[in-house]
Amino acid sequence: MSNAASSDNYTHEITTKTWSNGRHLVRCVKVIEETADVKTFCFMAEQPVMFFFKPGQFVTLELEIEALQVMRSYTISSSPSVPYSFSITVKRMPGGQVSNYLHDNMQEGDELAVHGPVGVFNCIDYPAEKVLLLSGGVGITPLMSMARWFFDTNAEVDMHFVHSARTPSDIIYHRELEHICSRISNFNLSLICARQQTGQAWAGYRGYLDAEKLQMICPDFLQREIFCCGPDAYMRAVKKMLQQSGYDMQRYHEESFGATPVEVEQDALDQAEIAVDIAEALDSADMLNIEFVKSGKSVQIHPNETVHTAASKLGLNIPKACGMGICGTCKVMKVQGEAVMDHNGGITDDDVAAGYILSCCSQAKSDLQIDF
Repeated sequence: MSNAASSDNYTHEITTKTWSNGRHLVRCVKVIEETADVKTFCFMAEQPVMFFFKPGQFVTLELEIEALQVMRSYTISSSPSVPYSFSITVKRMPGGQVSNYLHDNMQEGDELAVHGPVGVFNCIDYPAEKVLLLSGGVGITPLMSMARWFFDTNAEVDMHFVHSARTPSDIIYHRELEHICSRISNFNLSLICARQQTGQAWAGYRGYLDAEKLQMICPDFLQREIFCCGPDAYMRAVKKMLQQSGYDMQRYHEESFGATPVEVEQDALDQAEIAVDIAEALDSADMLNIEFVKSGKSVQIHPNETVHTAASKLGLNIPKACGMGICGTCKVMKVQGEAVMDHNGGITDDDVAAGYILSCCSQAKSDLQIDF
């Protein structure tokens, strides 16, 4: 059989798309139990999609829980070196609406929408020959994505991975971390457990990460680019420790996001009510007109109010998760007008150049037309 004939018989059209920030439908293809209260959920698209992202970035899940739309952001724990799927790793939290829902309900074959990927916390934008990856608890997920990326791509990066957990049985990805450490010489692993359970063997570090342990574990940490993720208390302690050690904090990068705290939500509502009272007291000439083109609705707002507040006044639901310009879920196209956006990494420079804004943190400075 000729090569031409063989080619004719075995040619199949494969249409592969590349992931870009936006809303995408995906299907859960695997659920992995990492520890007693942590699961990894793996997703793929029906039509092949190259899920490329920067290790450390996150997605926002769009879920329906008890007939209500709920948005929640999770770091991608897999590596873009495995491009046709992506994974998130979720810890069950006491009273956690979304984490408990995922643990109890998400199964193979279930479909959902995700938004992203976004996030300035990543190892691509901050290249370095030597890195220190510091994590606590489920904060290991973005750093695991980075470690997997460096490992899979044979990157010439000297890595030191330091992870803190409650007990040895709470160490997420324990076997995989040890596998990576056993395979390459440029990966050093140090695990710290706060305590041991009865009958549990543990030969690693005990207690909590402190300056003495850090100096012992990684003597050259002052010369490394540092990426950190974990509970707020953990990151505050790490940052204070590094500052007291004379570390160049411009080389320190941390990730912290999640559900908007209740007090933040309430403060936002209170501020919105105050803004309404002020707006009503102003002369109409001082108000700005916000038009939502697709909806055919418009409203006048105070110059310091956000686009998201304007939409809420009209009963329009622009999806959002964080409310702080982190997750990128509330991205909309600004067709006309001027707005000032104070975001926290939830939108790319390319999107801004194209005219997109994050409605939750964009204040109108003139009349606006929004494509929503």
